[in-house]
Amino acid sequence: MNSRKLVGLFLKTLLVGGITGLVTSFFVNTELYVENVSPFNFMELLGLLLFYVGFGLLASIISQTGFFAYLYVNQFGLGIFRSFWPTVQILLVAFVVFDLVFFPYKATEGEVSIFWYILMSASILLYGWVIAKIKAKQTNQSAFVPALFLMVVITTIEWVPGLRTEGTDYAWLMIIPLLACNTYQLLILHHLTNSDSKNTDKNGQKEKSTPKKNLGSSKA
Repeated sequence: MNSRKLVGLFLKTLLVGGITGLVTSFFVNTELYVENVSPFNFMELLGLLLFYVGFGLLASIISQTGFFAYLYVNQFGLGIFRSFWPTVQILLVAFVVFDLVFFPYKATEGEVSIFWYILMSASILLYGWVIAKIKAKQTNQSAFVPALFLMVVITTIEWVPGLRTEGTDYAWLMIIPLLACNTYQLLILHHLTNSDSKNTDKNGQKEKSTPKKNLGSSKA
């Protein structure tokens, strides 16, 4: 992937994060907007908009850091575990899904029903499963497990700061942009790398591009 496409991916992912962060805030903190709309308070309303856009941009940067870190972790895992790497990833997905139920429930000492944590964990798993199926359909079946790992395990790791805050507002404000940004990066990556592989110079030689096994290439 050349630098122009890398910068374009960065900026577009920032845009996705900013928009989803702002839209999520309309649902999570509706009362704050209502207070500043009636009576109308322009400066306070502008401050809210800028704050939540900024929060979405921050989530986007965290998402991109985790995404590109995983591209290297994936290659590292393939080198160490080889054919067992998909199995290791599945086990880690199962472990994280369990942790999303057990540890938050334990931290609240039963104040919140375990049903909500089960629902939260199942929702992230289901969403990751759907996106992974789409990725596999667009590339090939070997991309399913890495995509699922990214959407569940990496997203959860990125979400840890939001999970540690009191209340659920910032947890929601963070998870939605993270999922949106990771989804966008995952589903756009192979289009960028495939277009690079098809570009040729004047001598008919292929332009060099960085290989992205399992996630980015058409063999993924």
